[in-house]
Amino acid sequence: MGEIRRTGRAAAESVRVTNPDGAGAYVLTCDHASNFLPPEFGTLGLPEVDLSRHIAWDPGALPVARRMAEMLDAVLVETCVSRLVLDCNRALDAPGLIPAVSETTAIPGNAGLSDAERAARVARCWQPFHDAIDAVIEERLARGLESRLVSVHSFTPVYKGVDRPWQVGVIHDEDERLAAPLIAALERSGGLVVGANEPYSPADGVYFTLEKHARARGMPCAMIEIRNDEIASDAGQAAWAARLAVALASMGKIAEPAPGQGRLR
Repeated sequence: MGEIRRTGRAAAESVRVTNPDGAGAYVLTCDHASNFLPPEFGTLGLPEVDLSRHIAWDPGALPVARRMAEMLDAVLVETCVSRLVLDCNRALDAPGLIPAVSETTAIPGNAGLSDAERAARVARCWQPFHDAIDAVIEERLARGLESRLVSVHSFTPVYKGVDRPWQVGVIHDEDERLAAPLIAALERSGGLVVGANEPYSPADGVYFTLEKHARARGMPCAMIEIRNDEIASDAGQAAWAARLAVALASMGKIAEPAPGQGRLR
C-alpha cells in the first residue's frame, strides 16, 4: 500500500472536511488518515521505511472512510498530518499524545520537547481537527439533522508478537445504541471474526474523539477498527466500505440514551 504524500497547499493543511453539506445521518472521522510529516519535522529521526508503517498512520482507513462517506452522504473529517507528530485521538494530557515510543520504536524527534514545542504541535494538529469536528456537528444541529459519529481506523494483524484474529472490531463504552446493532449486522454477514472492544477498548485511551464530540452531546457513536491486511488493496477497501456502509445504513431510528448512557459529565 503506497504512502499518502501531499505537496503544495495541501501539505500545509492539518485537517480536511469532505462533503460538509452531507445530509445523511453519519459524521465520519479518520483520526490517523495520513503519514505526512510537514517539512519542519523532517523525518523525526526515523528512517524513511518507518514512515510507511502503522506507527505513522492507519493504512487503508482513509480510502475506506472516503468510500463510506460517498455511500452514506456523510461528512468526513480527516487528519492530514502523521500521528507521529501528534495523535489527535488522545486527550491533551495523555502520555501518548506525542509518542516518544510507538509500539517498540523510539521516535527521536519527539524526545525532550519543550512546553512551547508541544503547544505548537497542539495548535498545528490537534486544535484544527477538533475545531473542525465541533463546527460540523454544531452546524448540523442548527439544521436539525440527526447525527451519529463514527470513527474509522485500522489495526495491525500482529502486535508485539501477538496475532490478532479479528477482521474487524467495534469499540464502544456503555452506550451501545450504535455499536450493538453494528456488531450484530457484521456478524450476520457471515465469515467474519468480529471483536467487541477488540483489539482495543475505551480503557486503552483510544476513545477520545468520540468521548469529546459525541458522548459529550449524547450522540450515538462507535469506533470501527479494520485489520489492515483486509484493506491493503483497492478491492479490499471497496468491499469493506460497502459492507460497513450497508450495515450502518440498515439501522433504523436510534432511541434516546437510557439513564447512565447519556452525556458524559
